[in-house]
Amino acid sequence: MFIPFHSLLSQLSKLKLTISRTKELHAFIMRTHLSHDPFYATRILRFYALNDDIISARNLFDKTPHRSIYLWNSLIRAYARAHKFTDAFSLFKDMLYSEIKPDNFTFACLVRASSENFDVPSLRVLHGAVVLSGLQWDFICSSQLVTAYSRLGCIADASKVFSGITDPDLVLWNSMMSGYGCLGELEKGLELFSRMQKMGVRPDEYTMVGLIIAIYDPSVLKIGESIHAFCLKLGVESNSHVSSLLVSMYSRCKYTGLAFRVFESLVEPDLVTWSAIISGVLLCGNSVKALDFFREMNMKGGKADPPLIATILTACSQLTIVRPGSEVHGYSFRHGCHLEVMVSSALVDMYSKCGFLELGYQVYKTMTFKNIVSINSIISSLGLYGLASQAFQIFEKALDEGHKPDEATFSALLCACCHAGLLNDGRVYFRRMKDQFGIPANTEHYVYMVKLLGMEGQLREAYELVQSLQEPVDSGIWGALLSCCDAHRNYELADIIASRFGNKLQNSRYKVMLSNMYASDGRWDLVNKLRVDLGSTGLKLAGKSWISSIKPFP
Repeated sequence: MFIPFHSLLSQLSKLKLTISRTKELHAFIMRTHLSHDPFYATRILRFYALNDDIISARNLFDKTPHRSIYLWNSLIRAYARAHKFTDAFSLFKDMLYSEIKPDNFTFACLVRASSENFDVPSLRVLHGAVVLSGLQWDFICSSQLVTAYSRLGCIADASKVFSGITDPDLVLWNSMMSGYGCLGELEKGLELFSRMQKMGVRPDEYTMVGLIIAIYDPSVLKIGESIHAFCLKLGVESNSHVSSLLVSMYSRCKYTGLAFRVFESLVEPDLVTWSAIISGVLLCGNSVKALDFFREMNMKGGKADPPLIATILTACSQLTIVRPGSEVHGYSFRHGCHLEVMVSSALVDMYSKCGFLELGYQVYKTMTFKNIVSINSIISSLGLYGLASQAFQIFEKALDEGHKPDEATFSALLCACCHAGLLNDGRVYFRRMKDQFGIPANTEHYVYMVKLLGMEGQLREAYELVQSLQEPVDSGIWGALLSCCDAHRNYELADIIASRFGNKLQNSRYKVMLSNMYASDGRWDLVNKLRVDLGSTGLKLAGKSWISSIKPFP
């Protein structure tokens, strides 16, 4: 095969070649000994990497006697692009012992790899190496450091690097804005936004995204509406990322009317926006509306991805009606998503909550890949049905297979203990959680321990456990103790809770429980007082049937 020199250069200058054409060119430059020239080797290596053939790329690298910085960087970038982070850093270490020294592109690639691997220690080491190499003021390195630190939540480090850049571009401003937004640092984000405008930098849609994601609390919704107005002024409100986040912002703040208004203003909402409105209404507790939107999306030709399918299955779980859940199961099967771990886990949860544990267990057994989320789902499901011993077996098997439990795992185990009345097992898992796995107990764990102790008649120990907690104690924990007092008709302890901590029982359900206890004890003066209190909160016990409103999916 003969390839004219000008044709060879033309081929090598293309953005991408097929794997077969890449191998043909590789064979040609080897026969003509051009592979000894790092320029040709670098171009061929790049094509191998773009075709995900890392083995051929590495073989070419190893057989190239004269390696330029571009060849080193190309292979490091290829490893990072393939998420082979260990290989990328191993090659970097080899580079440090060679005659070639890393440049700004080397460090920028590795810094990005560290952020994609969520590896903060490696990122800090690389930052130190950047400083030692005298590249701390290099724009490419510093830009990537700001982006990486922001992505990993190390906002103080990102800010320190950012402040050392004399003339940051829009991408850098947006990286910092996004970092503040992800951490909910609205005040600092707004301060940065003001500085940005004073310096004459015009914001874009990504700038606004960084501000929108910081709005979580209804108390700052006015600021959110101002940001929305600024989006309209910039003309970016129809951008899919911006519109979906605006829908999410209003939904998070429980303003579904405004979320609907943004959604309905879009001519052709994409999957991200559909997911935002469905997740938003589900967050507000409207499972039926979430299913309606999902049905509408399908009728308009939209195709759900695994995260959205998992969200819809959550809505079915909340309704505890198996028909829409089984239809979504069929939908996921038809679209090849049923084996995705997040979908399978949601299916396990849905079937068990709808009263079909065996179907959920069958889904779990057929999963090709299991993670701690799917394991938590089956442990929780078994526990809800009082099958604690089977839940414990799943847990021990997961440990043997190398899975690392998390907070939710122990919540599921303690819940299983509660349903089966296994106080001693509950004590064991509560201790193991802290001593063996170093997981601090959260509110949910304490609720289960209080229930375990209280339902077994150990009310005094349960009360002492609550008293030992750092203030303020969550009302859910007091409510759990109060329900145990109700079950055992221990009005004395209930009085102590009411007198010392009654003002912390903000949940109306607990006040109703306390009122019923007073009524059982014939203390009608206290019953009337609580009823007046409940009336002042506007509590209404109205019901609505939604079963008949659910229609089958198309």
